[in-house]
Amino acid sequence: MNTVCIHVYGIVQGVGFRPFTAVTAKKHNIRGTVANKGSYVEIIAQGKKNDIDTFIDTIKNSPPERSVIMGVDCTETDDAAVYDAFRITESEKEYGCIFVSPDIATCDKCREELFDKNNRRYLHPFINCTQCGPRLTILDSMPYDRVRTSMGKFPMCDKCAGEYYSPQTRRFDAQPVCCNDCGPQVYIIGEDTKGIAAISKVRRAIMEGKIAAIKGIGGFHLCCDAKNTDAVMRLRRLKDRPMKPFALMMKDMDTVRRECIIAPGQEKYLTGWQKPILLLEKRDAQTISDMIAPDNLTVGVMLPYAPVQMLLFDCPDDAMMTDCLVMTSGNARGAPICRNDEDAIKEIGSFCDIILSHNREILIRADDSVCDWFEGKPYMIRRSRGFAPLPVMVSDASDKQLVSIGGELKNSFCAAKGNMLYLSPYIGDMGDIRTLKALDSSLERMCDMLEVKPSEVVADKHPSYNTVSFAEEYSSKHGIPLVSVQHHYAHILSCMAENDCADKVIGISFDGTGYGDDGTIWGGEVFIADRHSYERAGSIKPFKQVGGDASSREGWRIALQLIRECFGDSSSEICERLNICQPDVFRVQSVMADKGINTVTSTSCGRLFDAVSAVLGVRRESTFEGEASTALMFTAQRYIRSCNAPLTFCTAVYQENGRVVLDTLSVFKDIVTRFLDGEDKGALAYLFHAALADEIAQCGDVLRRKHGLETVALSGGVFQNKLLLKLSKDKLEENGFNVLIHSLVPPNDGGIALGQAYYSV
Repeated sequence: MNTVCIHVYGIVQGVGFRPFTAVTAKKHNIRGTVANKGSYVEIIAQGKKNDIDTFIDTIKNSPPERSVIMGVDCTETDDAAVYDAFRITESEKEYGCIFVSPDIATCDKCREELFDKNNRRYLHPFINCTQCGPRLTILDSMPYDRVRTSMGKFPMCDKCAGEYYSPQTRRFDAQPVCCNDCGPQVYIIGEDTKGIAAISKVRRAIMEGKIAAIKGIGGFHLCCDAKNTDAVMRLRRLKDRPMKPFALMMKDMDTVRRECIIAPGQEKYLTGWQKPILLLEKRDAQTISDMIAPDNLTVGVMLPYAPVQMLLFDCPDDAMMTDCLVMTSGNARGAPICRNDEDAIKEIGSFCDIILSHNREILIRADDSVCDWFEGKPYMIRRSRGFAPLPVMVSDASDKQLVSIGGELKNSFCAAKGNMLYLSPYIGDMGDIRTLKALDSSLERMCDMLEVKPSEVVADKHPSYNTVSFAEEYSSKHGIPLVSVQHHYAHILSCMAENDCADKVIGISFDGTGYGDDGTIWGGEVFIADRHSYERAGSIKPFKQVGGDASSREGWRIALQLIRECFGDSSSEICERLNICQPDVFRVQSVMADKGINTVTSTSCGRLFDAVSAVLGVRRESTFEGEASTALMFTAQRYIRSCNAPLTFCTAVYQENGRVVLDTLSVFKDIVTRFLDGEDKGALAYLFHAALADEIAQCGDVLRRKHGLETVALSGGVFQNKLLLKLSKDKLEENGFNVLIHSLVPPNDGGIALGQAYYSV
């Protein structure tokens, strides 16, 4: 008789791994135990050698669908104990790398039971099993057991307990297990309407054109009928969101196919266990309101991932329910998503007509994840529910523990423990005290859960960021050093970390605005970078950015200064012809620039996109971040679809003071001249993308000759633009470069914390 001690590392808690192990052990005549150890699962396997080998092989190669095996260690032991059966034993607290499961969308079997009149969980809004349900958002601490979750407040009834303790059931050891008799309950805030009656009332309200707030797994959503333009426009007014697209939840894949074009691989991703919002191409003929995503070629779509959402669509009552719902984050502008009744009443109560809540506590907020699609794979825009806090594993790391605070916008933080870098769920924009409080509470809970004891805190270099002030206070409070990392360098490090690259690279970091080492505004940067150092090897051509924060929203201000630099005495007339501004405004802006009033030198690539968008009459200014540049991309894409006529353009890079300069000013001048001569704005929008990609490739060639590097990393918020990404990647690869890009970590500021952590571990 042999006895083997097996340690299994990875996402093996909260995914039915222990029940799976017990069933597998019985199948292969194995006796012993399995237990959570906090940082791993420990299995004691006793039996014949061949049976143990087969048992271990099954664990490695055929684990539960939702688990992620990251390592298995096996050690023969002289354990004197003789086991008469295989048992799941009590969890024990041990320290090491922690793997916390993200929240898992409702599985097909639970959905089937949800609508089965003969099932005792018929219409139960919290149905779950070992393969699905909430995980991170209800977890207080590890190991993952019911007592350490917000389900601990709901004692199991005898029937649920029977399933929980029986290896023959799908709910064996499922921590959130419950039913209509012993689980949480949905209700309408402010009245005594509960259960299915509450869901039915919300369904009828939505179909009457009203707006509902609905508590889900990770927070509240604001919801209305996506086919009712009046309701959609009312929600836009209430949220002060005139143009930014709304996310949709569609009833099923048949609805998605009717409304959207599905690319290969997208259906599998839409229906998988993570169920993110996926940006899909719109069909020409749609039943949803045009105001869901105005002037966009895509729309963000997700499928129902929680039982209450499935009941919203299919509850058996007399409501004639829509199959497309707006399902946008339930928060006030600038604030984090609401997670409890008090927040909902205070923050979004004025945005809606009815609030459907429930009494299962959300311990950690988790917005919906948002993905684009690039080259057959997801391309993350917002990483949250379903993905966080899965770690990014890197090969080259010390045993240091730290926290990195991330960016000012689209904030996520990172808790690092050796080679495990845990990105948090999306927090939000840090310009609001409520979001800073959410950062504080989430950071504390995540560190406790992951058993991270930081020896330093890492933050941006910008002296005015709220995240930097937060990091300074955190450093002082915990008596640990503060490390600062330049913003755009952190973008490159983020891309390197996701690709587990520790070698020196050429980093192209194209972003909005960030604080440069020379005190100017950076954002179109080229680096020679490795894990712990960088050289600013180049940039786009600098320009004057006038107007402070307003210039980040009003692209016409950037366009005006670029026109002045390109056209001199005729600039005022050109600005008037292009509807950039009237002469009196031109004079004021010119004086401010010439005297340095509220004026900075900038290389922001994001602002350059805004300027071109303003010149071509696409967007003069933005009502949300990235609006003008995204609209410019759509304009170029529409041109590509309608016309394959080749475009001629000349680009150049040159060297100045030892750095490479991408001559974006000449590109801008060419676009203005050709537009004034009557050329199509779509063609010129595409020309801008193509010319910028061409200069990126030229820059790579120059630096390869100088430094002998063959790898280029593309990162920064501008590379959310898939047209620029594709053109740049294709050009670089044609020139023989190995190109690193993002996939499951956002290229925007949502990935900054990963780069900050990678710098220091």
